[in-house]
Amino acid sequence: MNPYPWILFILIVANAGIDILLDAVSLGRLKGPGSKLPQEFEGVFDKEKYDKALAYQAVNNRFDMNSQLVDTPLLLAFLFLGGFNAVDMWARAHAQNPYWAGLLFVGGLSALKLAASLPWSIYRTFVIEQRFGFNKTTAKTFILDLIKGILIGGAIGAAVFSGIVYFFVRTGSKAWLYSWIAFTGVQLLLTYLAPAIFMPLFNKFKELPDGELKASIEQYNKRNLFRISGIFTMDSSRRSTKGNAFFTGFGRFKRLVLFDTLIASQSTDELVAIFAHEVGHFKLGHIRKSIAISIASTALMFFAFSLFIGNVDLFSAFKMQDVSVYASLVFIGFLYAPIARIQSLFTHALSRKAEFEADGYSAETFGKPETLISALKKLSADNLSNLDPHPLRVFFDYTHPPIMKRIENLRRLAAAPH
Repeated sequence: MNPYPWILFILIVANAGIDILLDAVSLGRLKGPGSKLPQEFEGVFDKEKYDKALAYQAVNNRFDMNSQLVDTPLLLAFLFLGGFNAVDMWARAHAQNPYWAGLLFVGGLSALKLAASLPWSIYRTFVIEQRFGFNKTTAKTFILDLIKGILIGGAIGAAVFSGIVYFFVRTGSKAWLYSWIAFTGVQLLLTYLAPAIFMPLFNKFKELPDGELKASIEQYNKRNLFRISGIFTMDSSRRSTKGNAFFTGFGRFKRLVLFDTLIASQSTDELVAIFAHEVGHFKLGHIRKSIAISIASTALMFFAFSLFIGNVDLFSAFKMQDVSVYASLVFIGFLYAPIARIQSLFTHALSRKAEFEADGYSAETFGKPETLISALKKLSADNLSNLDPHPLRVFFDYTHPPIMKRIENLRRLAAAPH
């Protein structure tokens, strides 16, 4: 008896079930303890805005539940009714070369996945985000973003996928090692290319003009011996009212990017406190650790792939007539999904720890923990964030600690003797 059909069924249903459970407990939390405004946020949220935040969280949870309840049966039907084999037969009919057939196979599956997900994306952007005052994306911008994303992602994805297929066809038992090295090289290269080539295709970046904010950031950098190649603003208001900030690049090519929406809602001191938090990630080695973990995880993934390449029983579970390396890479992804989810629990926990540490770095080097608290409160209010998420949701999905935990940590650091 072939066990793989049952294994695939259980994995797909279990993964969807976890997501639905997390949405369900989150909804329950919003009606229970999470429905009361924490005293800490009185004066930041009025009743109307907090009710709006609760409604926003509830709508998103229900939306995610509904999408899982629709998409999961569709995936199971596609799998067990021979959908993957139909796409493979189409690809083979249009390409004799196995590399081109593989690209058509993956391209066809990607097109079907996009077709299934696009209505959900449109609804989230133009209905939910619009209803709660976040969306600034026009239909034109949405379509152009979609086209550019398909072209860029398709070109890079096709090159990487073809290279991996080549290694697994040509290099035998060490294919996973060569694939890992090549994939890691591409990842690192894209880290440098993205800020200079790809990101400007979607947003406009302008150097921060001279003034109080730029002078304050430069003064902080000088005091803490931190070098960056520039401070830029990004026109995020073209798509959303939500604010954020991030670094791009590495080494002396580091750049700070501030959303224009963030600059509009925060004071100079609050923006410097946020900047100091981001600097903390660099100074405390969080970026290097994250890259190292990602590289190690990729090695494990490719090694796992090597164990199942050409597995006849696995192909039988997908109703496939022909066995191929390129389809193996797609199918093994289903088996690897639970491992990836377990890995994410570990990486999310490390990420939450890193956020606490970066908050502490900001408090220590800028010396204004209450200012960072004020900035975090404003961000939470502007983004209608969940102030009291369910612990299970935090454990599975949160890369940042809940806002109340961050505030408690900052207050504890401020009160500690120096």
